[in-house]
Amino acid sequence: MAYTVAIYLVDRAYGGPEEGGWWYECGEPALEFAAKTRGFARENDAYRYAEKLNRSPFIEELNEGRPDINSVLSQGQYSAEVREGFPAPFPVTKPHYE
Repeated sequence: MAYTVAIYLVDRAYGGPEEGGWWYECGEPALEFAAKTRGFARENDAYRYAEKLNRSPFIEELNEGRPDINSVLSQGQYSAEVREGFPAPFPVTKPHYE
């Protein structure tokens, strides 16, 4: 299976009221930055590219002034994410509390 690195807008979503409330991480591919998307045959290569992007001034500038995803003011943070196959929103299905 091939690996893809793409820029995502990552945030946290409310999962439910159990145990005082819980949240989960979710993300959508940022299509406006599709030019940065790359495919890799090897997972290690994909993670190296994602790490390089996440430490780049490009990502820093995208997130400038954006609150952390744990903040109630969050509108998400941009991040290079590694996925198997084509870039797609995650999670595929909303998690449930167990």
